Amino acid sequence: MSPRTRTATLAALPFVLVLAACGPKAPEAAPKEAASPAALPDDVKPLESALAPPPAAGPAAATADERVLLATGEFIPLVRSELVARVTGRVAKVLVDEGARVAEGQPMLTLETDYLKIDVSRAEAETARAAAVLADAERDFARKKELVGKESVAPAAFERSQAAFEGAKASRLGAQAGLDLAKQRLSDAVLRSPIDGVVLEKRVDVGERLSEGTVTFVVVQTAPLKLRFRVPERFLGTADRGAKVRATVDPYPGETFDGTVSVVVPALDPASRTFAVEALFPNRDGRLRPGLFARVELERAPARR
Repeated sequence: MSPRTRTATLAALPFVLVLAACGPKAPEAAPKEAASPAALPDDVKPLESALAPPPAAGPAAATADERVLLATGEFIPLVRSELVARVTGRVAKVLVDEGARVAEGQPMLTLETDYLKIDVSRAEAETARAAAVLADAERDFARKKELVGKESVAPAAFERSQAAFEGAKASRLGAQAGLDLAKQRLSDAVLRSPIDGVVLEKRVDVGERLSEGTVTFVVVQTAPLKLRFRVPERFLGTADRGAKVRATVDPYPGETFDGTVSVVVPALDPASRTFAVEALFPNRDGRLRPGLFARVELERAPARR
């Protein structure tokens, strides 16, 4: 390369560097997506408006939706009673079946009572015998008491008469207790519903022999009915007793059932970071049943400071 050519090349080099510096920049790496918020439990679904950013225009004010928390829950009975046999015996009749509505005190099952009736008759005879002995001892004691005052009978004879009278009274009380027990066992041969409710389970059949403590029926109370659901821990300060609850269930589309919060459990589940809330529904018509799943709308109270 000639000296003149080398000189021209060196003179053009700064212009090349300037053009390279002013050229288009290499595209930058796309920003990473923001981490999504922690997933909520499956049975709790807050409104989207509660999580979405505020609108670009308009005053910053809470909407009706932002004051409502959505969740899912399950209806459970307020009272669940297991009806057990109180005496040993063989089932004679089963008077109700699963799903039947029963009233408090309604007979549900009877046992064979032949032997129990014999026990009552024997106890009645023992009571009558004890009453006769007591009457005779009382008359003798009254005579001895009168004679001893006149010194017409020895003190030892009076004391024996008094002891016989006291023993006869005790025997009479014992016989009466035996009769009361026999009658109670006969009464217990008829199993009655302890509450107004619905028969959830029937576990016996005619001819089956029962022993004391055998569970025969499971009866649940359906009015009122309790709805239990879980709420994320961040709403602990906004869930209060007495708050209104609305529920919808699949069997009655388009209908809403109203209830009231009765229990707010303060303890948190460490696994899901949620707490339990219970609401009472009158359910006077009995349309809601234990085990139904419901979509819940809970009116949130203002957060306490």
